[in-house]
Amino acid sequence: MTNAPFRLMMTTGALALLAACEGGLPDFDLRDMGNGFDTSQAVANLPDRPAADDRGVISYPNYQVAVARTGDNVTTVATRLGINAGELARFNGIAPDTVLRAGELMALPSRVSEPSPATGAATTGPIQPLDVTAIATSALDRVGDQPAATTTPATAAAPTATGVEPIRHKVLRGETVFSLSRLYNVPVSNIAEWNSLGSDLTVREGQFLLIPQPGSRRPAPTPVTDPGAGTPTPTPPSATQPLPAETPPAATETLPTPPTPDTGAAANAPAAPAATNPNASLIRPVSGTVIRDYAPGRNEGIDIGVPAGTAVKAAASGSVAAVTTDTNGVAIVVLKHPDNLLTVYTNLDGLSVAKGDSVRSGQTIGKVRAGDPSFLHFETRRGLQSVDPNTLLP
Repeated sequence: MTNAPFRLMMTTGALALLAACEGGLPDFDLRDMGNGFDTSQAVANLPDRPAADDRGVISYPNYQVAVARTGDNVTTVATRLGINAGELARFNGIAPDTVLRAGELMALPSRVSEPSPATGAATTGPIQPLDVTAIATSALDRVGDQPAATTTPATAAAPTATGVEPIRHKVLRGETVFSLSRLYNVPVSNIAEWNSLGSDLTVREGQFLLIPQPGSRRPAPTPVTDPGAGTPTPTPPSATQPLPAETPPAATETLPTPPTPDTGAAANAPAAPAATNPNASLIRPVSGTVIRDYAPGRNEGIDIGVPAGTAVKAAASGSVAAVTTDTNGVAIVVLKHPDNLLTVYTNLDGLSVAKGDSVRSGQTIGKVRAGDPSFLHFETRRGLQSVDPNTLLP
């Protein structure tokens, strides 16, 4: 038995969770799932997209991009920057009159003047790579108990923005945000936020995307204190009041409890009902054994083992918020319910619902896909936050 398809499906299935839901995108970071695909380090140190100048230009040493404003099309962006609209459109694989999303990025075919305070930028020139060696050397210079030498202050240089240059990727036929997420080991949400993608995460062939790289955030300095500083010294036990003398409790005689006569009623009594979850608000999408339990950070739902072809039921009434597939073509369905609740079903076949459909509790939405083992992956979320399905199921 191989776990590769299972692990890959779990990763990409979770990444696709809210692709068609309104609001921000969740930061899916499922460790140890999918051929070593682990975004834990990337998530911890990915920067935000830099601010553009008044023209909407973000400048790096190797390329520049323009950030679209509300109502912009390719021609208005080109006019604002003084470049040829047709050339800008061809470079980005788009028509000159195409309306752009607010915040959408357009790669510039040639450099325009660098950002500066005159164009509304906080710094002068392109964003330069972060010089880690210089930062480390500077930090080491400040360590030690030697008095600082008196020097003549040098003339302050113009400020320069620093950071790690993102990868500029030109989308090829068949590529998706999810495949790029796996290719560059960067969460889908970060790619979407950097490029102001729509809620459906659609990208087009020939489009340029910026892929953020970790390392541009400097770690916060750790305050250094003398040993023991700030820690109160506890009062030694010998300095406290002596304990009162202990008085042993009086011995009491315990009489044995007489046995209850056996009348045979216990044998005829009905069995006690199985424990139920008083907070259950959903029905089980399938009846089976949980073969992989909820583990935040590694498994954002539960895997329920059932035979292939088992009908998958909607856990509650609602609407179909998204229908998509992972990179293996395995179906993923997201249902939206009242109170900002989402339920997610992956590893499906034979879907019987489409995006926008209304569903009722217990309605069949598809069947469990064949596998070894065959199972349903089921998630529950409140907005962007995963919730243990066991707390909502009977």
